[in-house]
Amino acid sequence: MPDTHRSHSSTLTVHASIAQAISDHGVDVMFGLMGDANLFMVDSFVREQKGRFIPAAYEGGSVLMAMAYAHASGRVGVATVTHGPALTNCVTALTEGARGHLPVVLLAGDTPIDNPRHLQSTDQREVVKSTGAGFEQLRSPSTASKDVARAFYRAQVERRPIVLNMPADFMWQEVVHEPHKLSVFTDPGGVAEGDILDEAIGMIASARRPLILAGGGAVGARDALIALADRLEAPLATTLKAKGLFQGHDYNMDIFGTLSTPAAYDLMAQADCIVAFGASLHDFTTDKGKLMRGKRIVQVDKEPEAIGGGLHPDAALIADAGKTAETILWWLNEAEIPASGFTRDIDSATLRVHPVQASKARPGTIPYVPALERLEEALPKDRVLVTDGGRFMTEVWCRLSAPGPDHFIATVNFGSIGLGLQEAIGAGVAHEGRPVVMFSGDGGFMMGGINEFNTAVRMGLDLIVIIANDQAYGAEHIQFLDRKMDPALSTFDWPSFAAIGTALGGTGYRVTSEDELEEAIAALPTRKGPVLIELVLDPEDVPRMRA
Repeated sequence: MPDTHRSHSSTLTVHASIAQAISDHGVDVMFGLMGDANLFMVDSFVREQKGRFIPAAYEGGSVLMAMAYAHASGRVGVATVTHGPALTNCVTALTEGARGHLPVVLLAGDTPIDNPRHLQSTDQREVVKSTGAGFEQLRSPSTASKDVARAFYRAQVERRPIVLNMPADFMWQEVVHEPHKLSVFTDPGGVAEGDILDEAIGMIASARRPLILAGGGAVGARDALIALADRLEAPLATTLKAKGLFQGHDYNMDIFGTLSTPAAYDLMAQADCIVAFGASLHDFTTDKGKLMRGKRIVQVDKEPEAIGGGLHPDAALIADAGKTAETILWWLNEAEIPASGFTRDIDSATLRVHPVQASKARPGTIPYVPALERLEEALPKDRVLVTDGGRFMTEVWCRLSAPGPDHFIATVNFGSIGLGLQEAIGAGVAHEGRPVVMFSGDGGFMMGGINEFNTAVRMGLDLIVIIANDQAYGAEHIQFLDRKMDPALSTFDWPSFAAIGTALGGTGYRVTSEDELEEAIAALPTRKGPVLIELVLDPEDVPRMRA
């Protein structure tokens, strides 16, 4: 693990040294909320390093923004908060990031070491450990730049958020700053070889109906996977996290598993060999194992822990997705293995068509699924698509397209609601110049959207927020109805979200009919700043989650 640095040094305060160290890592955007322990560092980053600081309204929101920025840009996301309650407000966001394997550095202040009875003192190491994120201590004023370098190194190698803990009483001490940066090779996956590779190639070569499945660990291998699929005459599918990877390919089945179209699901059932690249094969992807029964399974992944979690493959290769696909293709050609012919009888036009059921929406509400179908047609095609959590989300995933995995974010790693708008902001910063479309439920928007919608307004983001307002916590509403109980406890008399959007500085449209939806759509080409479209829904007309 080499430690490289330039020869020059300078005397700086610790807060300026930290800001300089961040800049040394090529960081020019930081999300956060200022407080006693980090405000001078932020000031130095902006004034002296000419960085861009995006102030969130809530601490957890800044971490979510940095996470989405990391996902969309391929760079390390950076956020900062102060101590105590500021850090505890980030627990859900850090857990989401840890489970999503997102490289983020959170610069968190800590209370002064010499004041153990400080009102906001808490054991910040234990708080961070509970989330699955990593913890790095700023050890002393003189090691500030080295500790920053260590945090960045760990974020990239461990692919999770790393919290750098910065005691407030260090900030005005003077140190000799020397630039430090730990060189990181971030693509360690090798090429598969040996008997297991031979067995895997044998399974693939003998398959009559092979299918290529790509997950989040294979998003950089698009061309290699398409080349292999075309050679095999095999259809292509993705997990949710890789949605959009094969956009435009004739035999792209889109999402594999419980979110598939009926035609795609039938095709998956016919397959006799699934070759999975960078996909963990959990219950949603495999429909609790139903889609894998009677099939040979070849699983390729750089992460050993991804193998055999919920399903044991017939051959497992700990290797790079793209390089392994190229190796398999080479051997198929070398052995002159004939193509399977599986795709020759497939009607590709049916693969991505989800049926639209008749709506029973009551007057004064708009049918949800037809509204989504219309929005898929009308929303900007070069969009970044972000979804919050909630029962509405599966229909959005199925019916709304995204240009590719780096233009699609689903905030579902921890099963929380209320995270979507914050991540939409981070994605908008990473993809500046592209419109961001964010779908949220009413409960999620009340929980985490309102406080950051104005952040998007202040930034002037090209953001289109669509609220699925069924005036209820929908998943709970369904459970009450299923047991023939009164669902009143799950319903809410929310304020007008369209009016809130306008009051917060955006432009709101309340949609209760097809005509009002068309009016909102007609206004989109001339939009300025964030737009909020509130779809008023009948809670009993929203489809159940597909699981």
